[in-house]
Amino acid sequence: MENQNSVQIVVDGVTGVGKSSLVKIISEEFGLKPFNEMFDDENRLLHKFFYDRERWAFPMQTNFLTNRFKQYKQAMKIGRAVMDRSIYSDRIFARMYLEQGYLSTEEYAVYKNLLYTLLEQIYPPHLLVYLKVDTDEAIRRIHKRGRPDEIAVEREYWDMLNQFYENNYKDFNLGKLLKIEVDHLDYVHLYEDKAFILNQIKQALNSNEKYIV
Repeated sequence: MENQNSVQIVVDGVTGVGKSSLVKIISEEFGLKPFNEMFDDENRLLHKFFYDRERWAFPMQTNFLTNRFKQYKQAMKIGRAVMDRSIYSDRIFARMYLEQGYLSTEEYAVYKNLLYTLLEQIYPPHLLVYLKVDTDEAIRRIHKRGRPDEIAVEREYWDMLNQFYENNYKDFNLGKLLKIEVDHLDYVHLYEDKAFILNQIKQALNSNEKYIV
């Protein structure tokens, strides 16, 4: 399903992969309105979650979901927007938390009911760019960024999240998907890497293919 008021581009990938940096580059290159991911209340809940996951997974995840929905609706009104993550990747976290026991089956059922109710009210983006990265490289970037809560998280969490991301985009069928491996790309500092990734995005936007690697 596609609509002229759809969000133009969503950039997705595991924590630390470089979504925000690419959103800034894309917004400047294509003249799109950037929408960044985090909200102040979500940061507070995320902090609590990392130190007591079973207690805070459900309120944190439902809060993320509703805020991402409101943000996506706002971006749809603009149309020419690029987003750092979106409601379309929210389920990745919920599925992982269910499997790990952070969400109960009842909580997950409530979450999923809300998710699909909200998804019925929006259109997928014209292009979803999935940045794929090795877990160790993601952790290196997380440490370079220096957010204390993220640095304290065990490697197993990031490795698991990375695998859930990969599994999610193996069967993504809601719209056009561009998958780019970025382990050895530095599109912030190296012109050739920036040019490469922008060229990939331009080709994907003009392509009739649904899945582009």
